[in-house]
Amino acid sequence: LHNADISPEKRLEQISEEGLQENFYINAIVPLLWIAALVDLLKGELDCRVAVFSARVGSIEDNRAGGWYGYRASKAALNMLLKSASIEYARRAKNVSLLAFHPGTTDTKLSRPFQASVPENNLFTPEFVASKLLHLLSSRNAESEFAFLDWQGRTLPW
Repeated sequence: LHNADISPEKRLEQISEEGLQENFYINAIVPLLWIAALVDLLKGELDCRVAVFSARVGSIEDNRAGGWYGYRASKAALNMLLKSASIEYARRAKNVSLLAFHPGTTDTKLSRPFQASVPENNLFTPEFVASKLLHLLSSRNAESEFAFLDWQGRTLPW
């Protein structure tokens, strides 16, 4: 999302080809390559659940603020790629349930530059997020449809 050369775009003039490519590579391409590599390894008799970290800002319907073009678009692309993969998994690996997971704002290096604007009690520790994700995964089974859920288990709009 940000480094010395790339940061969230607040205006159209800040968009760069390199920034868009890096965002899409990190946030959409790499996760899909993992999902593709896992399909034959995971199919079998035992229920298996796979979560991929998405983000609420990838929701097209929920975008009220604009900006962050590369990050938003790459997370929206990830959601579409996961939806397509979930259809294929349903045919080829019926025992696997895929989940796009929004962890909320987590206290990590990624979020540090933006934490000043996070409302009180809305900045989560990695341990808290992990516990919420484990709880969500334990409530799913192979018959669970692909979903885009937040840390509270609420369905997010696409």
